[in-house]
Amino acid sequence: MPRRYHLLTIAIILIASLVIPFLQSETPASANSCLSEPNGNGCRAGLPLVEYQRLLDEMLLYPEPDVRQLPPNEDELNRFNFHRLTNQAGTTIYDAPGGAPIGQIDAGFNFVSISNSVDGWVEINPGQWVSAADTTPVQPSTFSGVFVDPDSPYTMAWVVWPVTPSSYPGGPEKEDTPRIPKYARLNIYAEVEVDGWRWYLVGPETWVKQVFVGKALYIDRPEGVKGRWFAIDLYEQVLVAYENDTPVFATLVSTGLPEWETNEGTFETWARIANAPMSGAEGQEDFYSLENVPWTLYFDNDISLHGTYWHDGFGYRHSHGCVNLTITDSHWVFDWSQEGGYEKPMVHVWASGEYR
Repeated sequence: MPRRYHLLTIAIILIASLVIPFLQSETPASANSCLSEPNGNGCRAGLPLVEYQRLLDEMLLYPEPDVRQLPPNEDELNRFNFHRLTNQAGTTIYDAPGGAPIGQIDAGFNFVSISNSVDGWVEINPGQWVSAADTTPVQPSTFSGVFVDPDSPYTMAWVVWPVTPSSYPGGPEKEDTPRIPKYARLNIYAEVEVDGWRWYLVGPETWVKQVFVGKALYIDRPEGVKGRWFAIDLYEQVLVAYENDTPVFATLVSTGLPEWETNEGTFETWARIANAPMSGAEGQEDFYSLENVPWTLYFDNDISLHGTYWHDGFGYRHSHGCVNLTITDSHWVFDWSQEGGYEKPMVHVWASGEYR
């Protein structure tokens, strides 16, 4: 072979070795192929490279939801000195410190508010004293919801349990990466399904499984509803407050456990109570007695929206059917719902998915 042809052949091979990988990298990959090979040819972090590059620009431009948090209501959070009754044999009530027994509170899920204390005794109601040894202090959750922008291009979500993200959907936890803390707010830039579960892209090469977040989803106004109303998504455990067709506020809630599911439907609130005790299941294992439950709106017989000081598990089902909100959120819901003449706001309970 003449030398000039030999050199030409080498040049062609060299050019091909440079061009072919480039052409391959530019070949659009399918969404399915990127799930099986998250960083394979034409893929990045489980998405087609072109789509990921477009989203990367958006993630850098909008790294977090454009919302304004409702400030924690310190006055309401500190209005009562809440304690749990912890004596598994039940708690005896006395008429004075070290005085005569006048009653008994059975063992159960029981909370009181303390107004006075004397030498190892605490007053739970006027003239009702119990041993301080039978009580444990409780600190209400300081979580609060946000005022939303209905025109935001991305769905907002809260982390409901601390989670270490994955670099691609369905992948292992990222090494040397801190957990995303509980109640952190995230934008969802993309979502895919892996093995029947949704995975959400919440940052560059940062994916979380759906079970760790609660999304704020907006819906159309139900027929017959007007003014100020509330939508409660049982699947996401999120409440959204609306002014006619416009979402105004969103927050995490806790609705009924499987044994006491919150009913779906559209309801008119029929009573509002600023502060009252609640109790139920007397004589049963799940007996509960709760003093000073604040900012209650009844809407489905004895089911209500109300403030909650006895747990900090918002975003998960937790109740006997009521819709639990934090004290800060319930105070805002109570006041906002009646401003402007909306004494009996509507409550629409729905589910964006099915629990399993």
